[in-house]
Amino acid sequence: MPTPLMPKATAVWLIEKTSLTFEQVADFVGMHPLEVQAIADGEVAQGIVGYDPVTNGQLTREEIARCEADPSTRLHLLETALPPTKQRGKGARYTPVAKRNDRPDGIAWLLRNYPHLGEAVIAKLLGTTKETIIKVRDRTHWNSANIKPRDPVILGLCTQSDLNAAVAAAGERPAHLPPPSAEDDAA
Repeated sequence: MPTPLMPKATAVWLIEKTSLTFEQVADFVGMHPLEVQAIADGEVAQGIVGYDPVTNGQLTREEIARCEADPSTRLHLLETALPPTKQRGKGARYTPVAKRNDRPDGIAWLLRNYPHLGEAVIAKLLGTTKETIIKVRDRTHWNSANIKPRDPVILGLCTQSDLNAAVAAAGERPAHLPPPSAEDDAA
């Protein structure tokens, strides 16, 4: 169950401003009831200012009143208080230090198997720069003698779905596969 923002401060506020049981407060904020009791006794969380979950959109007054009337019920966090679940945003792709030396190998593999894949697409796919791609292509990279084309998916530089999407967007087939025949187009 999701917990509210700033659980200890929320517990302080609920203890000070409501008549909820320690179990109800503990269940809502994700703490042990004895810890909530220690907060109420002033042994823990001294100096923490209470955080009002009502004014911050995590609870309603009606929800608190409902639970104060029946000690066996539990508080429920408002759906609007839950952070939105979203995919990783657009931005620079992080590559661990241990895998950074594998990038030129992945670039070489993409250049060999998908020669018409654009530099911008490769740069975005592998999190590299166009300058590095050009140096690998022209064999002027500082480590070009040791570059061996290896699949970037196996190297962990991109996912297979990202690679498939990039190839589909470019409309290219791997160099080692024959072009589609007229029979494939008819099907």
